[in-house]
Amino acid sequence: MLRDDEGAATAEYAIVIMAAVSFAGVLVTILRSGAIQSVLTELVKRALTVG
Repeated sequence: MLRDDEGAATAEYAIVIMAAVSFAGVLVTILRSGAIQSVLTELVKRALTVG
């Protein structure tokens, strides 16, 4: 007996999108911390400085 899987792909896409949004939220939280900002700022300054 075959089951109707119509709509299964949509649910899977929704789960993937929710996971991506959650991951982005974690990244934003990490990148807003002062220590990380100073490390990234220093990295950009070094990259833009011609030796």
